[in-house]
Amino acid sequence: MLMNSSENAATLLYGPNGFRVIKPGHFVPCAVSGVPVPLEELRYWSVDRQEAYATAELSTQRAMDEA
Repeated sequence: MLMNSSENAATLLYGPNGFRVIKPGHFVPCAVSGVPVPLEELRYWSVDRQEAYATAELSTQRAMDEA
């Protein structure tokens, strides 16, 4: 069975000012909550950890967990 790319997570390379799609898809999972984040709504990520976050609060929570 062929799967639609909207059913698959994208693989991204996160940079300081944006991201590059390595493997096509329509979302990435949030590293904290696991919630799928559509690429058009992705605003928060870590360049150092190369992970995405659904919200600013989850990004901050992840940073505080590492401290």
